[in-house]
Amino acid sequence: MRIHLDKDIAGDRNEARNIARNIEMVRVESVASNFSIDLLRQAIDIRLDQELMDDKGLTNEDIANAIQEKIKAKGEVEIGEDAIYVYPANEGLADLQRLNEKIREIKVKGIGDVNHVVIRKEGEEYILYTEGSNLMEALEIDGINSHKVYTNNLREIYQVLGIEATRNAIIKEAMNVLHEQGMDVDVRHIILVADMMTADGTIRQIGRHGISGSKNSALARAAFEVTVNHLLGAGITGTKDPLRGITENVILGQLIPLGTGAIDLLMTPNVIPSKK
Repeated sequence: MRIHLDKDIAGDRNEARNIARNIEMVRVESVASNFSIDLLRQAIDIRLDQELMDDKGLTNEDIANAIQEKIKAKGEVEIGEDAIYVYPANEGLADLQRLNEKIREIKVKGIGDVNHVVIRKEGEEYILYTEGSNLMEALEIDGINSHKVYTNNLREIYQVLGIEATRNAIIKEAMNVLHEQGMDVDVRHIILVADMMTADGTIRQIGRHGISGSKNSALARAAFEVTVNHLLGAGITGTKDPLRGITENVILGQLIPLGTGAIDLLMTPNVIPSKK
């Protein structure tokens, strides 16, 4: 994602850093230096890295509360000086190991699926770039400009902003890829593709599982991918091809039903208009 901040704090690096801390997802294992099973105590011993804790703006109580909320009745949490001890309700070794793996993945802070946030200064303002995307939750973070949040995750754009925004994102992403490769393609070609992908109100791929695979013409489907499979399937089921599209008529060497090929001129030669 690319996230702009509110105008009044966009030039403040400290504010940008605080917002980045609220966005970046922090798991228990991200701030722990060591996980071990203490057989003498029958507990899970989690050693915390205080330098990482300070960098993420967390305290031992924050970690303990997140663990307790997640495991609930499955165990109790005790806070030490630089460690947290988790005492499971069931003291079997297998239960300890399972709970140990579960605790590692517990989210302490941030929004889901955003693993890292980078702060960049562009002009006079700081902009946040994220590794991972969660558009819906990002829009609810205080201090960001919700009108200037962008993600390249088309599914999230569709779910949050709708199909028209998704169409525009498809055009933008496709043109960015082409420009990065040094290819000069007229944007109107990409607009046509984006229109086809979003015409029915949902996102459809260009491929045999999407637009090309849903064509009525067996020859048109065969011209795209898995040609033999399409032709065999059409032959076995006795499929008739109406030959109304462009691809299938090109295959047969006929005029395509477009432009002058879409017009039939009829004339009755025996009827000669009288001269007055």
